[in-house]
Amino acid sequence: MDLEQRRIWNKNHKELTETILNPSEHVRVIELFLNHHAWLYSSRMSNASINTLEDFVLESLEESVLRKYPVNAPDTKNSIAWHLWHVARVEDMTMNILVADRQQVLHSGHWLQKMNIRFPHSGNSMSDDDIAELSSVINIDSLLEYRIAVGKQTRQIISSLQPGEFRNKVQDCRIKKLFDENAILQEASGIADYWSKKTIAGLVLMPATRHNFLHLNKCARIKVKLQKEMRKSYR
Repeated sequence: MDLEQRRIWNKNHKELTETILNPSEHVRVIELFLNHHAWLYSSRMSNASINTLEDFVLESLEESVLRKYPVNAPDTKNSIAWHLWHVARVEDMTMNILVADRQQVLHSGHWLQKMNIRFPHSGNSMSDDDIAELSSVINIDSLLEYRIAVGKQTRQIISSLQPGEFRNKVQDCRIKKLFDENAILQEASGIADYWSKKTIAGLVLMPATRHNFLHLNKCARIKVKLQKEMRKSYR
């Protein structure tokens, strides 16, 4: 995804924001979402013939760069591995629990074991030691497969919504389920309060789309910075 494609992505996000609550635009909204969402995942997720933002992040990415923690960046110290895991977890829990009231992908596919980690939560308010642990031990191939599984499930959920359902408010019982499943740390309860005030449209416009976009941009900047530093050190 180059600069022009990112400009178009932002333009399309604005269009999605302006139309998502209009039931008469429902078919167009679903189509726009699916195209919009595909840019945020590996092209393998949607079988699209496009060079996505995640493709750019992963292309020629050395494992040491992907796992490095902490990083010296202006807006984050977390590893690329952490960011990829975090956005997948947030999308998984918001789409499957808050929107669809169904089992998270994380648990339906035994992904904790596959990824070789012990953290079922979103990563919000995560301790430095735990971030370091996750960054060093997470199985990268399984992490990338988990992201694809989450992305595909999201697309099914959003495609199944009926006209007018984007206006529905998040139900309190589903917010409670986040804590029952340890999807949110108690220290991060503010994020649950934030989601509790959203409509389904609000969850689509942030966790399922823009949240991914913001974190993948961070990953891209970390990758470029660290690999440039590595090349200099080899000289």
